[in-house]
Amino acid sequence: MKLPVAREGYPFIGVPAAAAALLLIAGHHAAGSVLALLAVACAVFFRDPEREVPSDPLAIVSPADGKVIALGRSDEDACISIFLSIFDVHVNRSPTSAEVGPVVHARGRFLAAFDPRAPEVNEQTTIPLRCDAGLVIVKQIAGLIARRIVCDVREGDRLRAGQRLGMIRFGSRTELILPPNAVPLVRVGDRVRGGATIVARWQGPGEGRDTR
Repeated sequence: MKLPVAREGYPFIGVPAAAAALLLIAGHHAAGSVLALLAVACAVFFRDPEREVPSDPLAIVSPADGKVIALGRSDEDACISIFLSIFDVHVNRSPTSAEVGPVVHARGRFLAAFDPRAPEVNEQTTIPLRCDAGLVIVKQIAGLIARRIVCDVREGDRLRAGQRLGMIRFGSRTELILPPNAVPLVRVGDRVRGGATIVARWQGPGEGRDTR
């Protein structure tokens, strides 16, 4: 079965795979085998599976695969924090159909992604998503090992729910910030799948409509 791989992973897979082939041909089986295993591990890390996005127009889907590690709620917004280990799919996805606002990248530290201070001090990219029901924000937050944030969208892009936004390499944190008219449906400890798991719902009739 073919394993879909994100294009960002091609160099990480191709270089050790090519080196492994040369070493094996030259008879250096131990070193070649190690590099072949490294290529396979990178292919698994950079996997980019297709996801079946829920058709419910009021659904807000997870922007990432991983484990919910924190939930915050105030009068102004709600925040769902998702930790991605090195074993999770690291492709980020749009939680709803929306138009992308001004994308902001901020340099910062590289604390462990599960550290409560990480959202405030770590390097991160903020992606505002404007839809009919309100403003949704996705934050890609670097971690101790993840030091490369890839954002593939820009201001003015129109996205479908579940469409790819980018990825973060090798362990990270993704936060979903929701307006007051969105109700979180997950709990701390829940496992979620990007583009597939419904993590919140819009309140009220007619909200959550597609902007396209």
